[in-house]
Amino acid sequence: MEIRGRTVLITGSAKGLGKMTAITLAQRGCHVAVNYVNSEKEAAELVLRLEDLGVRSVAVQGDVAKREDIIRMVEQTTSTLGPIDILVNNAGPFFRERRFFADYNVDEIEYLMRGNLLGVMELDHLVLPMMREKRWGRIIHFGFGKAAEARGWTHRAVYAAAKVGLVSFTKTLAEEEASHGITVNMICPGDIRGKNKERTMQEARLEIDGETPVGRPGTGEDVARVIDFLCLPASDFITGNIMDISGGLDPIQPLPVLNQRKN
Repeated sequence: MEIRGRTVLITGSAKGLGKMTAITLAQRGCHVAVNYVNSEKEAAELVLRLEDLGVRSVAVQGDVAKREDIIRMVEQTTSTLGPIDILVNNAGPFFRERRFFADYNVDEIEYLMRGNLLGVMELDHLVLPMMREKRWGRIIHFGFGKAAEARGWTHRAVYAAAKVGLVSFTKTLAEEEASHGITVNMICPGDIRGKNKERTMQEARLEIDGETPVGRPGTGEDVARVIDFLCLPASDFITGNIMDISGGLDPIQPLPVLNQRKN
């Protein structure tokens, strides 16, 4: 059941869900590369925290939407920690501002597509030879709730298109790499925001969330524990899956509709 000694690269892991995943896998004994774009201070602090757990760690700067950055991230990780065994594609640009597709400019469209789909594919492509050589590997993609249903999402056209494309890629890559001992899965967190990204499940159980059907907010621990499970050697039969970690919340369906069903 152990993954002690495995090398992990987690994109966007200086803060939030990626940080919680880094801590969880370090507690398993994994050596962790912490990726960041601008959060250099937070990344350095996390590296020290992970090293205190008795593992090796390194901070690697890079934007997953830029090919040269992706290449550098992989090179720095492997030169410091060794070949990558586990890749968690947590990072992906997202614009909170609500806009129709026609209101995006071409550069924004390209950035969102590269950061959420093409960059992920290129990163996977770089690490696959290392995993194939060992005949073992774990690749985790991030989506959004209900991504597998390929529904329309007003104001999120580009982001949704990229992630839905990633759903198909996840399933295809899982089939292609299964014989090499590599599993590929996608997790789809619910609307986990702000401080909840770095909170524990126990902390969240002290609060009431009227939007989420289970009644409490989701946390970084909810997400990290699923990734942890998927990375275990005994999880080798679980591949090509798209898993919602949402507490039953539908991020696309307007809240008034949900409230009408409750009344």
